[in-house]
Amino acid sequence: MKNAFIPNLPMGQVDDQGLTTEDIHYEDQAKLANFFGQNMPPHRHDRFFQLHFFTKGTVQVFLDDVKYICQAPAFFLTPPSVAHSFITDPDCEGHVLTVQQNIISRLQNDLKIQHIYPMCVHSGQFNHSDSQDLHRLEHYLHQLKDEFENNQQGKNFVLKSLIGLIFLQAMRLAESALPYTYNNNHDLAIFRKFNELIESHYDHHWTLTEYAAHLAITETRLNEICRRLANTSSKKLIYNRQMQEAKRMLIFTDSSIHIICYQLGFKDPAYFSRFFQKYAGISPSKFRQVNLLSY
Repeated sequence: MKNAFIPNLPMGQVDDQGLTTEDIHYEDQAKLANFFGQNMPPHRHDRFFQLHFFTKGTVQVFLDDVKYICQAPAFFLTPPSVAHSFITDPDCEGHVLTVQQNIISRLQNDLKIQHIYPMCVHSGQFNHSDSQDLHRLEHYLHQLKDEFENNQQGKNFVLKSLIGLIFLQAMRLAESALPYTYNNNHDLAIFRKFNELIESHYDHHWTLTEYAAHLAITETRLNEICRRLANTSSKKLIYNRQMQEAKRMLIFTDSSIHIICYQLGFKDPAYFSRFFQKYAGISPSKFRQVNLLSY
């Protein structure tokens, strides 16, 4: 039975020694599987990014409403509060790295990365040229494991340095496997800012006029940037985020469709159902029923 809310799993809750208060935490994947089982139920990590890197085996990953079946080498990255679950086979091996949000935020500023999205990258997407980056990523994770498990002088400094290298390698591999083509840096900055505004206000149902005003551009200009960079309209990007959250709540919570409607800022449950049907091609109740079979 699902809960009314997606549970937040505190960092370090993997043994009988209690929780940790560290900003960086490492666990061996096999140890996690021994503690929680191979079927990890839906959960989230408030204020923490988490990277799972699998060196052996097959894993089924659920990021929100998207399912991936991955053969190692593979990794998935979950930003704070993103609902996820996964099922590993008995032979799975790998690394699990959990990092406080502020550390990654500083790294984003250094690398000029505006937003980090949930991602899953697996062996079928890697090119031959990616093998060196994969080797580096695994090497850095082994180094971090050794440093984490030994209390040597400068431990925190070394861990944070390795975090930077690990996340940079992960982003490079994701860029290679999931390429994005952007040309104009100014337009890209506007596009990223628009996505940040959507993230903050999708449940407030801002009009395009309000979004454009906050970006200091016209609605026409905003729409042109979205169509060129994302191959979709600005309005569709807003709807996609509303739909993502609706699907997330239908899958991972027991909240009624009426409650979900109001939590997402819709005023009328009937309109919410029509909206969902239009963009999902299926009613909210049917969507929940179908996806219960997958989780």
